[in-house]
Amino acid sequence: MAPRANWKGVLKVAELSCPVSLFTAASTSERIAFHTLNRQTGHRVQRQFVDSETGEPVEPADQVKGYEMGQGDYVVLEPEEIAAVIPESDKVLDVQAFIKCDDIDDTYFDRPYYLAPSNPVAQEAFTLLRESMRSKKVAALARAVLFRRLRSILIRAHGNGLIATTLNFDYEVRSAEEAFSEIPEMKIEGEMLDLAKHIIRTKKGKFDPKTFDDRYEAAVAELVKAKLEGREIKAPERLAPSKVVDLMAALRESAKASSRSAKPAAKPSRARKGGASKAAATPAPRKKAG
Repeated sequence: MAPRANWKGVLKVAELSCPVSLFTAASTSERIAFHTLNRQTGHRVQRQFVDSETGEPVEPADQVKGYEMGQGDYVVLEPEEIAAVIPESDKVLDVQAFIKCDDIDDTYFDRPYYLAPSNPVAQEAFTLLRESMRSKKVAALARAVLFRRLRSILIRAHGNGLIATTLNFDYEVRSAEEAFSEIPEMKIEGEMLDLAKHIIRTKKGKFDPKTFDDRYEAAVAELVKAKLEGREIKAPERLAPSKVVDLMAALRESAKASSRSAKPAAKPSRARKGGASKAAATPAPRKKAG
């Protein structure tokens, strides 16, 4: 069954237009969700808005948005006033410019969406745009009203389709200078730097999302299953706090461990003509760890 599109519109580059559909690329809907219950009755608990001064419940019809100007001083905004200033969507992803794929800092990335042609007629124009961008190694910077907000969107070639990532606004991205302001300037060189480089070389790999399991999700799922089956719930063993060691000593030990794990496994001995030898037929016993 084809996924349901979140948004449909037109991808527009100058006079070239292509009908497209936008699909969610990352979702939290599969995560385990909890409800809040009344421990005494087992019934679900409902949230209710109450007046902060009187403590009385406030009905939805009497709830209104307010912008705080000062302590207890608010500007009240009616729903129709807010609706009047929300930009209307013209269902157009309007490409403003083409930029290098790595021109935008990752901290500006918000949410990813898959972009695909919305009908067979659009496939040729869509493929033309995708392959042109891929060959020039560029991304398209576009603007569109998505979900009632005018957003900047980065569009890149992705497999047989395009991936559209909404971008954070400048005021939403905090400056790194404040976070890094207390990190002193230090020069690392000599054996310490060489050991660190060696560790990095021996632990090189590729990103495979399937190898990163959600341990919290798995633990909660097992907890629910155990309670349903009436099994005893065993708490996981807590890791002992690591001892504070000398940095150079820690690097040397890490380098040794990395070198051992990086060594290729020994090739099995070839069988002699006329039949396999006993040594080749019988696997060597594994050494116990530790």
